[in-house]
Amino acid sequence: MSRDGPERWQDGLVEDGDEPVVRLRTWDGPWPDDDPDANLKTDVAAYSHADPLLTLTGLARSVDVPVGALVRYVLARWASGGSEGLLELGPSTVERMRDEVDRAEAEGTDAARLRAYEVLRQQVTWLDHGLAHPDESYPAGGADPPRESGDDPVVSGGGGAGR
Repeated sequence: MSRDGPERWQDGLVEDGDEPVVRLRTWDGPWPDDDPDANLKTDVAAYSHADPLLTLTGLARSVDVPVGALVRYVLARWASGGSEGLLELGPSTVERMRDEVDRAEAEGTDAARLRAYEVLRQQVTWLDHGLAHPDESYPAGGADPPRESGDDPVVSGGGGAGR
């Protein structure tokens, strides 16, 4: 808390016994042009003018669930989405994908970024195989396309996602 009252991020958060109370607020900024979180803040400013309670109260009434429980569910699902995605992909897959991007950025060339894009494209295609072809087994080789030192990613008989 600052001497002049709560910090901006605390606006709308109220302690009320065991359950937190959040007042839904509209917000339009401001934020500086070079703010690294400008995309999120733009979305917050746009969506903060919508009234989610119109949908949520209708759904709560329809399924006979308290609106506060439904709001908590929606927020928890959204807030845990990144963790859920990590669990679904698995840390090693995320690390391989991140390493590919890091290699390209370290080299800093368009050619390196295109190679990384191709590797990521093949990884995503392989990961999607189970959704696109649920009755088939995955192609051999896993989600990591084979690499030849210094060359573009190569898709050969046993690995990768194919073209």
